[in-house]
Amino acid sequence: MHYRILGATLVGIAFVLPSFLMVVALGWAYVRYGGLSWMQAVFYGVGAAVIGIIAMSAYKLTTKSIGKDKVLWAIYLVSVVVTAATESEFVAVFLIAGVLVWFLRAPPKWLGTTGGMSAVLVVDAHAPLVAAIDWSQLTQIGVFFAEAGAFVFGSGLAIVPFLYGGVVNEYHWLNERQFLDAVAVAMITPGPVVITVGFIGYLVAGLSGAIVAALATFLPCYLFTVIPAPYFKKHGKRPDIAAFVDGVTAAAIGTITGAVIVLGRRSITDVATLVIALVTITLLWKVKKLPEPYIIAAAAAIGLVIYPLLKT
Repeated sequence: MHYRILGATLVGIAFVLPSFLMVVALGWAYVRYGGLSWMQAVFYGVGAAVIGIIAMSAYKLTTKSIGKDKVLWAIYLVSVVVTAATESEFVAVFLIAGVLVWFLRAPPKWLGTTGGMSAVLVVDAHAPLVAAIDWSQLTQIGVFFAEAGAFVFGSGLAIVPFLYGGVVNEYHWLNERQFLDAVAVAMITPGPVVITVGFIGYLVAGLSGAIVAALATFLPCYLFTVIPAPYFKKHGKRPDIAAFVDGVTAAAIGTITGAVIVLGRRSITDVATLVIALVTITLLWKVKKLPEPYIIAAAAAIGLVIYPLLKT
């Protein structure tokens, strides 16, 4: 708004770079010392606390954004079920949700005419962008994370189920434990939760993987900001645009809630982790403006104490 593209570029770099350097450093330590019992103990406690944090975030987003609208609730619940059942995020769900609310709240004029659209656009979320090409690993990383940055809507946590579907289920770059650790690292460090992509990229392909993953994820957001933002500010309150955004938001929040279920199955493995997750939710519920890093630090300390006792 003040310095146009130069201002957007400097702010974007300053916002992402510190946390990126932190997750790369943690990625190096994780790769080198990940087998040590103390690091396993830390992530044992932190992983459970992260589930509590995501669950509370999903609750807050649901109550603030969904409200009492029955259509948005239906979209939200469908998105929860789809994410929990498939353990993946589908771009088509977001697009259909946005179009549905748009048509219901502010139907376009051509909808009631015979000369309008006669076909429905079907989006295959898993269709490759270019077929029959043997991509290198870095190119695969770039394409996947660019898709994540371009098509994931909602808060930073909305990217978690999308990444899980690709990183764990589709490409098998990480196992489930490593992925949950990556989310935990993002919660430990300051900055945007989305910076977990840097940690994932580092585990997959070292420093070059971290750089490619981070650039590919944040570049679409940057372009969507500097190119259409002036027009969105001018036209964003139009009923059709507002309705589409509401539908997409409901689907995104449902996906986050579904991700809590998916990740909770892996991280809540015993009574101790269940207690850590429930205590985290209770603290965030009762104590207003409690800094999340404090909870993460406490969970790490608890993990260091409890984990060795459980393994003996």
